[in-house]
Parts: sequence; structure tokens; C-alpha cells
Amino acid sequence: MNKLTIDDIDLTGKRALVRVDFNVPIEGGKVTDDTRLVASIPTIQKLVQSGARVILMSHLGRPKGGPDPKYSLRPVAERLSKLMGLPVKFANDCIGPTAQEAAGNLKNGELLLLENLRFHPQEEKNDLGFAKELASLGEIYINDAFGTAHRAHASTEGVTRFIQPAVAGYLMKKELDYLGMALEDPVRPFVAILGGAKISGKIDVISNLLDKVDTLLIGGGMAFTFFKARGYNIGKSLLEEDKISEASNIMMLAESRKSELILPIDVVVTPDLNDPNSSTEIVSAAGIKGEMIGVDIGPRTIDAFLEHINSAGTVIWNGPMGVFENPRFAQGTFAIAQGLVSATDRGCITIVGGGDSAAAVAKAGLAEKISHVSTGGGASLEFLEGKTLPGVAALNNKGGNR
Repeated sequence: MNKLTIDDIDLTGKRALVRVDFNVPIEGGKVTDDTRLVASIPTIQKLVQSGARVILMSHLGRPKGGPDPKYSLRPVAERLSKLMGLPVKFANDCIGPTAQEAAGNLKNGELLLLENLRFHPQEEKNDLGFAKELASLGEIYINDAFGTAHRAHASTEGVTRFIQPAVAGYLMKKELDYLGMALEDPVRPFVAILGGAKISGKIDVISNLLDKVDTLLIGGGMAFTFFKARGYNIGKSLLEEDKISEASNIMMLAESRKSELILPIDVVVTPDLNDPNSSTEIVSAAGIKGEMIGVDIGPRTIDAFLEHINSAGTVIWNGPMGVFENPRFAQGTFAIAQGLVSATDRGCITIVGGGDSAAAVAKAGLAEKISHVSTGGGASLEFLEGKTLPGVAALNNKGGNR
């Protein structure tokens, strides 16, 4: 990674304005999943231990038209305080006199969390006046919110026009190091696994990866659009009719590239996705009959995919293999997760690209056993597409400007 980090600048006594991703679930005024808070702690600890005056800012949810108590970050401040073992002060706004006074009163090593950035519509509009107000709270800027780095918002891009230096935190660095290594200098064989419901969100990812991976494994609901492009009957399985020609083009493209594109050879089907008592059956990919619905990859596909994973030097995975939210249709997804754990144990670099696949790994209790689980679903996808992430581009490069 060619970006300056918090290790490259003087932190002592500085008001450090830090963009974090504290977009976490809250129920009954309590944080129910603190994974993102825990991921931010190494950066926050470094700042506190270095004597910085730490001002944290984040969004939470999608509030409409202004402040909404349901989306307040106050419960996050309480949970972070328990995790850190330190008081976390809270400001009832992220700009204006309240925020200015709270930031100005901080002492070295103290922590402040600002109220939800999205209580101001100017945040998502990247309004420069709003960005300038945010910037006035700090003396240095740190972005540790990879999950929002694909958005040019006031707190991720606009703010850097008014406050320098602008550097990466440890979580941002870790994300860029792992994903950048996978795309630029992977240990081979390099295997990518793509799943999820739709092909539409993954077309650019597939096109970019075909130039980089040795093997591309396709599963999940998106596989059925490929099956349709091959002329298979897919019953009532998920289909993006308008993407059939693109799926066909991708398969032809793969034939002209060095990469091998592999589709499922068998699938689990059911007549009713929502009936907990409906029967299931394992059929060949070309053998879906009538109005059956494909819900998971089959055992032969699991074995075939694991064979590739077991011989890989680098594996990146984005998207579940089936309807994993239903335990009856989660076997393929969890088998891939376990396969990544085994690969990690033997020294393979394994990366889970956020979103549903990260949720599946967490649900299986395996997140700590994988090299890197990304905190940014959309950001990691756009990175894999080869796109420039505005929140990353805005940070200072080593040896020069942005």
C-alpha cells in the first residue's frame, strides 16, 4: 500500500479527526453486533497511547431528513467505552458549537464520538461547506472506514481538501494490503469464488478477475443465469433474464483468457423455498425439472470446489453458495467457509470479501480462522472490479501528495 498511515505522522497532542465505520445494528438502545467496533480498536488504541485527542465520526443507517433518535450513535459510544476500558465522550451533533466545544475541550489521550454524520444530508452530497466544518474540528485526518471508501462523501473525500495530512488507519491499511496483494501479486494458484443472488452486481468483478485468477468458481443464485445461457432448464430458480447474454459473453471471454471458469455440476433443489417441510433433492446442473428451485450447490460441486481451494496459494471469496440464511440450504456455503479455514491452516492466504459471505463466516464461528475478513462489502467489490475508491484516493501517498 502506497498511502501514509498513522505510523508515518506525529500524533502527540494533535486533534485527530478519524472516520470510522460504526454502522452497527442497535436494538433496544444496545449494540447487538460490535464486530466493526472491535475492528477499529487497534487504530484508536494507537492514537490514545500516542497522546492524540481523538475525534471519531461515523454514519449509522439511513435516517431521512434529519436527526432521528433511532439512528443515534450514543449507544455506540457506550459500547466502545466498555470495549476500550476508557470513557468515550459524546457530542450531540457532528458540526456546530456543540461539536466545536466538545472537540476543543479534549485532553491528550481522550476520546470523543460525534453524532451521526447522516443527520445532515450534506454528508452524502459531499457538500464542501459541511466538509470544511468537519475538518475544522481536527488538525490531522485519519480514514479507517474501508466500508465507506467507495463513496465520495464529505467525511471520506471532501474533508481531505481542508485538513492535512490525510492518512490511513490500521484497518484501512490491512484491507488495502490484503486485497491489493490478491490483485497485484497473489501467491499462486489464485482462486476466486463468487456467489450471491445476482450476476448483475458481479459482472465487472468477473471481467476484472478473469485477467488475474487461475480459477474462478461460480456458485449461488447467479449460477442459474449462466445455466440458462447454456440452454439448461432452471425451473423457478433465480434468473436475471436481461443478463443471459452477458453470462454467455463471460463464458466465451473465459475461454480466451488463461483463467478457468467453473460452474456447479450439481445443485440442491426444492419445490417451495418458504415451506420448512418441503422436500429437497440433489440433481445435476442440467437436470432441474419442472418448477423446482435451486437453493444450494450440491455435494459433487462442494468436493470439486474444495479441491481447487485445497491446492490454492491465495483464495478470495465473495458471496454465499446458496440461501444460507436457511440452515437447510446452507451446507454449500458453510463447506466453503470450512474449506477456507483448512486452506489457511496450511499457509494459504484466504480473504473473505465482506457482505453476506462475511456474515456466513461469522455465523459459522470461523472468522478468526481466516487470513482476512473484509469489513466492506460494497467497497471490496468495487476494489475487485479495479475501480478507484474515492476515500482511498483522497489520502496522502508516501513520498508525495495524493
